Amino acid sequence: MKNKVNVAIIGLGQIGIYLYNELIKKKKDIEKKTGKKIQVVAISAKNKKKKRRFKIDKKIFYSNPFKIFKDHKIDILFESIGLSDGVSKKVVELALRNKTNVITPNKALIAKHGDYLAKLAEKNKVNLEFEASVAGGIPILRTIKEGLATNKISKVYGILNGTTNYILSEMENNNETFDKVLQKAQKLGYAEPGNPKLDLNGFDAFAKIRILSALSFNAKISKNKCIMEGIENIKLEDIKIANQLGLRVKLLGISKIINGRLFETVHPCLVNKNSYIGNVNGVMNAVITEGKPVGESVLQGEGAGPGPTSSSLLSDLLSILRGNIKYPFGISSIKRKSIKAFNNDNYTNSLYLRFEVNDKQGVLSLITNRLAKYKISVKRIIQTPDKKNKKATIVIITHKTTEINAKNCLTIFKKNKNVLKFPTLIRLYN
Repeated sequence: MKNKVNVAIIGLGQIGIYLYNELIKKKKDIEKKTGKKIQVVAISAKNKKKKRRFKIDKKIFYSNPFKIFKDHKIDILFESIGLSDGVSKKVVELALRNKTNVITPNKALIAKHGDYLAKLAEKNKVNLEFEASVAGGIPILRTIKEGLATNKISKVYGILNGTTNYILSEMENNNETFDKVLQKAQKLGYAEPGNPKLDLNGFDAFAKIRILSALSFNAKISKNKCIMEGIENIKLEDIKIANQLGLRVKLLGISKIINGRLFETVHPCLVNKNSYIGNVNGVMNAVITEGKPVGESVLQGEGAGPGPTSSSLLSDLLSILRGNIKYPFGISSIKRKSIKAFNNDNYTNSLYLRFEVNDKQGVLSLITNRLAKYKISVKRIIQTPDKKNKKATIVIITHKTTEINAKNCLTIFKKNKNVLKFPTLIRLYN
């Protein structure tokens, strides 16, 4: 790569604008470490006049990102729009076809089109880097691609969304409701102010688990139907009861190979308060890999916010400036295989089940009889009466059972007048 390097940034949201400021500030530091002079020659966003955290050079502003490629020879493009399709995909595609290296924190784009874009990058002998798409500032993708390259990884799991981890931690620490803590997270910039749905419903963590699977198992990005649940239905009551049981609620992403098949899932889990994962709190992320011969490896760091994300984006930039042209997913696209899906119905866990019921005689035995019918055996029962309202909360911890048994069993309670709401189910992490 030549000594003077032209850089463009498309998307000036929280991450894009922070990155722009970092590039201006750290030019000399980057040159010292790589011998290359970078120049930000173009920036693009929807609105030129929008009030931003840092000042922009309006002379290099483009309303139309595609025009940048007509006016400049761009060596490295940062895409931080964040869409899985539309402008994000088109602009990355155009850049790769123009033999421009691309760096993106866009997990939605990579989880959906990563295979196709990786092939395009390989064909044009340029880099497609996406370290910042998973776990903010933690260098997990580079660790899997390079540090653990000769290991056979069998499992990767962890806390992959800083927003949800912050919400669950704050609910427990401050005894506050989900809605109240969400508002706090939005004010602090951990959750999207408009629509934080993709964080809360598990989609964000799920896109990351798909990227981690592809890298860990040298596989194509899976399109398998999987269990994906968020934290919207977790109540303060569940957190308090879990606390009594020595447990804590965490949203976990899990990917592993079971009997040669790929199993991927994202859902809330009850974990032991004394476990490592049970003590990763606030906006922290943690990713754990299990492999041979290395055993267990743990990486932990901040997973939400523009600072940690920009740290990973700059690490990708330095890698490219040092002249490394690498396969985006660690090995050639031709060698990456598709792995058949594990049958989710056979996924086994102990369960936490919370029932809100009319406080009547026979209701508890009705519930336990139904569970027995579906081969779900009871390990522990906690019954809390609300005499004033003639209601009761029944919490049941079960022995291990399959996903299909739990699903079929709970469906029956929809029709029962004495069960006031559909039961809350949280899986215990095995």
